Amino acid sequence: MSVPDYMQCAEDHQTLLVVVQPIGIVPEESFFRIYKRISAVSQVNVRDSQRVLYIRYRHHYPPENNEWGDFQTHRKVVGLITITDCSSAKDWPQTFEKFHVQKEMYGSTLYDSRLFVFGLQGEIAEQPRTDVAFYPSYDECETVEKRIEDFIESLFIVLESKRLDRATDKSGDKIPLLCVPFEKKDFVGLDTDSRHYKKRCQGRMRKHVGDLCLQAGMLQDSLVHYHMAVELLRSVNDFLWLGAALEGLCSASVIYHYPGGTGGKVGSRRAQGGSLSAEAGNRHRPGAQEVLIDPGALTSNGINADTSAEIGRAKNCLSPEDIIDKYKEAISYYGKYKNAGVIELEACVKAVRVLAIQKRSMEASEFLQNAVYINLRQLSEEEKIQRYSILSELYERIGFHRKSAFFKRIAAMQCAAPSIPEPGWRACYKLLLETLPGYSLSLDPKDFSKGTHRGWAAVQMRLLHELVYASRRMGNPALSVRHLSFLLQTMLDFLSDQEKKDVTQSLESYTAKCPGTMEFITLPDGLKLPPVPFTKLPIVRSVKLLNLPTSLRPHKIKSLLGQNVSTKSPFIYSPIIAHSRGEERTKKIDFQWVQGDVCEVQLMVYNPMPFELRVENMGLLTTGVEFESLPAALSLPAESGLYPVTLVGVPQTTGQITINGYHTSVFGVFSDCLLDNLPGVKTNGCTVEVIPALPRLQISTSLPRSAHTLQPSSGDEISTSVSVQLYNGETQQLIIKLENIGTEPLETLEVTAKTVNTKEKLYGDFLSWKLEDTLSQFPLKPGKIATFVVNIKVKLDFSCQENLLQDLNDDGISVSGLPLSSPFRQVVKPRVEAKPVNPQESSKGGDFSHVKVSDIKISKICFYCSALWPNENKLLFVFLLNIFTF
Repeated sequence: MSVPDYMQCAEDHQTLLVVVQPIGIVPEESFFRIYKRISAVSQVNVRDSQRVLYIRYRHHYPPENNEWGDFQTHRKVVGLITITDCSSAKDWPQTFEKFHVQKEMYGSTLYDSRLFVFGLQGEIAEQPRTDVAFYPSYDECETVEKRIEDFIESLFIVLESKRLDRATDKSGDKIPLLCVPFEKKDFVGLDTDSRHYKKRCQGRMRKHVGDLCLQAGMLQDSLVHYHMAVELLRSVNDFLWLGAALEGLCSASVIYHYPGGTGGKVGSRRAQGGSLSAEAGNRHRPGAQEVLIDPGALTSNGINADTSAEIGRAKNCLSPEDIIDKYKEAISYYGKYKNAGVIELEACVKAVRVLAIQKRSMEASEFLQNAVYINLRQLSEEEKIQRYSILSELYERIGFHRKSAFFKRIAAMQCAAPSIPEPGWRACYKLLLETLPGYSLSLDPKDFSKGTHRGWAAVQMRLLHELVYASRRMGNPALSVRHLSFLLQTMLDFLSDQEKKDVTQSLESYTAKCPGTMEFITLPDGLKLPPVPFTKLPIVRSVKLLNLPTSLRPHKIKSLLGQNVSTKSPFIYSPIIAHSRGEERTKKIDFQWVQGDVCEVQLMVYNPMPFELRVENMGLLTTGVEFESLPAALSLPAESGLYPVTLVGVPQTTGQITINGYHTSVFGVFSDCLLDNLPGVKTNGCTVEVIPALPRLQISTSLPRSAHTLQPSSGDEISTSVSVQLYNGETQQLIIKLENIGTEPLETLEVTAKTVNTKEKLYGDFLSWKLEDTLSQFPLKPGKIATFVVNIKVKLDFSCQENLLQDLNDDGISVSGLPLSSPFRQVVKPRVEAKPVNPQESSKGGDFSHVKVSDIKISKICFYCSALWPNENKLLFVFLLNIFTF
């Protein structure tokens, strides 16, 4: 026997093997639809008995395996069901002849057979036949299941007759010697009358009868026969058949202890009826011992009533621990025979399935390790794939997930072996995907952003490279790009500098043909691969929303003329502060953005790659309002430190806008990077209010700029300084041009002036204006210019101001026209040296009293839109006149 059945389990020893095959040309879909209905009839209760027959169906079975039917009867094909299409009566003789040819293939072991004919109607179909069933079509065959039940009953009749015939003690009859195929030549010329030979014949026949009893649903009888066979075969050192007897004993004990089965389908088998008690499924008595039963207790009908109670207590049944010991012993006997490699391999598989139920993983792994090294004939590539796949499945059942993944990966590589003319890359790729959980690998990048890396990175990278190669050979470049992107994103910390260069070069070559996207990729089996955003290329450490430039910031003025009205809320202290990254990102910022104005977000990034990183099409991802992102391109030096990057955009509507992340294009892969998926990112909040568009005004004056820059009274004010030098009493015009450079019309202009002196001892009105001419040009349309004239007149009153004269002198103000011998000057500030008073010197320089007034500061311009004043747009224009002395 050269073809192992890797799906074998211990309870298969009690099944009858039925082969279902097509004859002629039968549509595959139609055949398997009928096969599924046939195989559903897998358990049949025997009439007038508590026994149950179990059937095992196969649609393909190697004829050479059938030759081992005497060694283990569950390997013998006892039933044949054929399915054929026959549409005309003239084709019927040829079809029936093919049926007989098919029967001859398994003729030596068949108990009964059936032919199901579909499509034939008429006289032939109306003739009553036992072995042939006619149906008009595959849709009109309601009696298929009933026919199968009748067929199984006929199998039971033959089985029972054979059991009775073999079990009956025929004194004086010569017991035939049962042999396996490779033994027949070894027994030629042996003395058939020797005691040793007769014991060998008796032991093998007892073992064979035990198989028949087990198949016939007589579990107690089979246990007795197996025990007898073990003693007989052990006495003559018939190791191959002794191993088979021990395996039969183990199988019967497994059926008793685990009525649910060991094949993985829980509940697929009913608890054994017949002569075992209903509590068989609950009996796991490790202390149970082997007990031999007197052969005289056996009758042709089964067990003598005197001993049935004792056997009912299952004292002949092995304990769960003894089952494994006997399996080990049987496998050691099988190992003595080179031609029994398949039997040995299947016994290992059966033992592993039992140990998996007993949760004895380490012992199960020993059996599997032995199975790996069993040397069979030269297997085909398909058989190798099946072998490694079953080993993987068994390792998975005992909890050895990484070992399971190892063998499944070998099976995947076998699908694309060089010796295969047409490698199965799709099967290879599918098996590789199934190995991912065993290596703690997931294709969802979110699983790698939660914390510490799990698994062996070197093995994971190797597996990902194999997925890339398999997907490329499948002709799916998008899949290759997705896996290579995943490798670069999740394994970046484990790649060497050279590996980083190699991976990125491969990725660029793939994306030149098929760019990477943020779409899900759906595989043929329904699995969806999530997108892989490059959150590490570059790595972002902080995100900060920037306020608008000072000249564009909106200001909510509390009073048009600068009156102070406090709107501060009460301060409430709370010792409980919730530190949540999600709350930081959703908290609202205390400044506003303006619709239509360019807004900025600053990111601090760095490049982890050992080469220059080019990032293209980098822009913002937002929600809440319509936002036009203005993409940027940047080039980061190799392994750079923190590098500031400013992303800009223009909000098109008003409301609350939230910055959710950014998008990039790196190595041809488009990525949408969400801030929620970026670990360790600091932010000052990502939600800001966008108010409606406001007017924008540009102001220019007719006076030259001052060399002295005056600091505004608050940081929110826009200021410019101009200078003018005037004599006392002199007047000059200041022409101010107002140009609307925005998109909103300017409707109202309000102007106020304030004279600033730190000592507050200067008096007089310096500025005057008339708004009528200017307001006649309002509303000021976008692009239009209005002029505004301010009259500057110096008028200082020095009379009766003793302190003023002294203060002006102290401040460097030159005053002419006052007598130097004035008592005020002498009193307030006496001179150090006495000088003669010359009245004529007092008149030098003319009769003009003058003061140098400098630095007229246009300090504050505020804009108001309809959001604050629904009825009109207003402009508050504040002059701050600062007087400096030189």
